[in-house]
Amino acid sequence: MALLALALAGCGPSRVDVKGSFPEPLMDPLPVNLGVWYSPDFSTHEFSDAGENRGESGWVVKTGEAQTQMWDTLLNGMFSELTHLDSEPGSDADAAPVDAVLIPAVDELQYTIPTHTNVKVYEVWLRYRFKLVEPDGDTIADWTMTSYGKTPTAFMRSNTAAVNLAAVVALRDAGANFATKFVRIPEIEQWLEQHWQMDSPKAATDTAGVEETP
Repeated sequence: MALLALALAGCGPSRVDVKGSFPEPLMDPLPVNLGVWYSPDFSTHEFSDAGENRGESGWVVKTGEAQTQMWDTLLNGMFSELTHLDSEPGSDADAAPVDAVLIPAVDELQYTIPTHTNVKVYEVWLRYRFKLVEPDGDTIADWTMTSYGKTPTAFMRSNTAAVNLAAVVALRDAGANFATKFVRIPEIEQWLEQHWQMDSPKAATDTAGVEETP
């Protein structure tokens, strides 16, 4: 019975705790004291797939720690000051001492697996939903953004390493997209012009990006 239990335990899903490096954006910081609130679902985010429809073992991939690391690195480089909030804006009587608050959420995550088990190329799609709100919780802008990551080589030592790398590439792509498109959102462009008399906030990100690392 003990040997059977160990055998069954070995047939469980593959688990990946995503880890990677995330470079800072190459841009001049916006003159904004930005607050950010990571919900528990966001900071502990994971996705799972039982794999039953494909006749394969399942996956449990934890992305929460890696994605909060990525967004912290990105936002620290994009804004003059970054403040982490302990609660959602509008939930306390006193508004947070920041200019605005960003609330990110994962709307959807999809991935594809190799068609042959010896080809360790995985693809990951992420769709984020963002809200930028006033310190009291009133909405400034609400938008979605997608990102994509693919294992760049089939010669990975393991399937778990391939999944990890695809997720890291997707997170880097999300950071690059956010850095270049943030001030191009009409409501945010208008908000920046009203509060800081920025003649052309898009100019700050015309050449912005996230440095690629191999």
